[in-house]
Amino acid sequence: MKDRSAFTWRVLNHEWVGVMARWILGTVFFLMGLNKALHPVDFLKILREYDFVSSHVLLNVIAAALPWFEVVCGLLLLGGVAVRGSALLLIGMLVPFSLAVLGRAISIHAANPIPFCAIRFDCGCGAGEVIVCHKLLENTALLLLATLLLVRRSHRWCLLGDLVKPR
Repeated sequence: MKDRSAFTWRVLNHEWVGVMARWILGTVFFLMGLNKALHPVDFLKILREYDFVSSHVLLNVIAAALPWFEVVCGLLLLGGVAVRGSALLLIGMLVPFSLAVLGRAISIHAANPIPFCAIRFDCGCGAGEVIVCHKLLENTALLLLATLLLVRRSHRWCLLGDLVKPR
């Protein structure tokens, strides 16, 4: 068992794992954010279905800013700038969004006698209608990638590895 955990740790610490995690996470958030940014009215309508906030002004600000925030975080990850900070911000977006998707799916499941994993709806991620179980698994994988980037330091193929030079 100890050999397996040591092997897993060596694999996760390999420099190319960090590069691939950055590129996957960066590409996903860049493309999804861009899709939402190019269709702001559709994104706003979907956000209204979640009942996050009661203020229409705040909801409009969120709908206008969040997609561009995702695009910028994606670009930072792709370029290797502020990797750990971008990963932390993406975790901060993924956790509440995943909980909101789960909550919405639970309420749909309570109202309709269909299997939980058969529930489909447009979650607002920018990919259109999704199967809820697939979306939750995808978000879990994205959370794991972001967490991996947060806990390890890899400067391979980074434009700017550290914003502040260590002493």
